Amino acid sequence: MATDPNLRLVHPPPRQLRRAVPDQVLGVMIFILTEIMLFAGFISAFAIARSSNDAWPPPNQPLLPVQETALNTLALLLSGAVLSYAGRRFASDPRAALRPMIVSMLLGAFFVVFQGVEWVSLLSDGLGLTTSTHASFFYVIVGAHALHALGGLGVLVALVAWLRAGTLTADGFWAARLFWYFVVLLWPVLYWQVYLR
Repeated sequence: MATDPNLRLVHPPPRQLRRAVPDQVLGVMIFILTEIMLFAGFISAFAIARSSNDAWPPPNQPLLPVQETALNTLALLLSGAVLSYAGRRFASDPRAALRPMIVSMLLGAFFVVFQGVEWVSLLSDGLGLTTSTHASFFYVIVGAHALHALGGLGVLVALVAWLRAGTLTADGFWAARLFWYFVVLLWPVLYWQVYLR
């Protein structure tokens, strides 16, 4: 079969694909969905244990510090709000986002430190991991959230460093904010379930 060397197939130029969600953001969204399932399992097991006991929390064990934790909760919620403000500032002038990012990071650190102080106080009062089913669930659920909060704080520290170095991208900032919003918005649910019910 003979071919003509001057004959060429003409294809339209490839279209530039525009992703609706950047890869970094999509990855964080998938991670958050798996974490929602994890915490939903914790809360479901906690609710089943609570409903199968006559006295909840069990008598003769230290009570959880509801008021102190309410203050910590407020600090964490403010951290999320300030980070949202930083996101709006970043869109118009990335350098203007630095101060609110630092404030958000400090409020998050306040939450983590004073939740740690709460744990030390509860442990010294005799509420240990094996004290009761209630105590076990408390440490597992709140401890899992604390690990996420510590990871989120590490991300916030990295964001500040990247912004100062001029290497923070809009997509990276968006992905990191999504994770921190997850940490922030999950906590009131846990606070209500573990401390107030």
